[in-house]
Amino acid sequence: MSKPMQDLELVSVTKRYGPTVAVDAINHRFKPSSYTCLLGPSGCGKSSTLRMIAGHETVSDGSILLSGRDISGLAPAKRGTAMMFQNYALFPHLSVVDNVAFSLKMKGVDVKSRRQKAGEMLELVDLSALSDRLPDQLSGGQQQRVALARALITRPEVLLLDEPLSALDPFLRIRMRAELKKLQKELGISFIHVTHGQDEALALADEIVVMNDAVIEQAGTARDVFNAPTTSFVAQFIGGHNVLTLPTGKFSIRTDAVELTAAAKGKLNAHVAAIEYQGTHVSVLAHTPENQEVTSLVAEADFFTTPHSPGDAIGLTWDEANLHQLTA
Repeated sequence: MSKPMQDLELVSVTKRYGPTVAVDAINHRFKPSSYTCLLGPSGCGKSSTLRMIAGHETVSDGSILLSGRDISGLAPAKRGTAMMFQNYALFPHLSVVDNVAFSLKMKGVDVKSRRQKAGEMLELVDLSALSDRLPDQLSGGQQQRVALARALITRPEVLLLDEPLSALDPFLRIRMRAELKKLQKELGISFIHVTHGQDEALALADEIVVMNDAVIEQAGTARDVFNAPTTSFVAQFIGGHNVLTLPTGKFSIRTDAVELTAAAKGKLNAHVAAIEYQGTHVSVLAHTPENQEVTSLVAEADFFTTPHSPGDAIGLTWDEANLHQLTA
């Protein structure tokens, strides 16, 4: 099943819906055999980008290249990609094995061969024992794995996933993240996964592509995007950061790098606006006289050694090395 994935590249890809520009001339080369998350808020253009790669939306301008071949005008089945939809789109009247084998049936593959290949896919996703069940006899996680097997049976070079975990409960979502990552590594093909969940992207992605207002705001490894956001939007959307306006410019700083100190002894004066207990940490939201909001994530033991209450005057301080200058 495993085969090396060739480069997928977006070249000035644009999508217009009438006068509305949903994706605005974006350029990106996806790393081969990697797990990439397209991350951003609703309406940023990430799903339109995924659907253009899949062939379910036309490209208004630009090109999509796979292995150096322009696939922009090809039908979905001719592209070398496969898409797993958000609602899984399983046929309720077909058994698990026949759902998985459906695309091979459409290609005229004989019953024995397509069922054998479907069986191999079900073994890959640990569902061999449920091959004769109908979709409504499966849990949400099992349905998701059937949809995965059905997408993978076409042996795609790139698997496209449109918010695949959004219908699952929080516990199962975390478990399925691990399964998706393990499967991607075993298959050695590239997964491109659309999500608006920052924790999901950080947990899964070799590379995160952050989109905002129809363009790519920043792309890089999960660690680079989290630790070194380039813009205020990325710093605030990725979470875990403050954006500070200081005399020397605009900076981001991680919430766990902001320390509380006595009033008038910090680099900024502030008062406590809200406190939220988060188990291992306590989140302290402070307001400065200049109306800046600053969050400090304090280790639980440290906070309760020197507790604070809303309304308290405090100082905020940090190591200058933890400030990261923003370009916008």
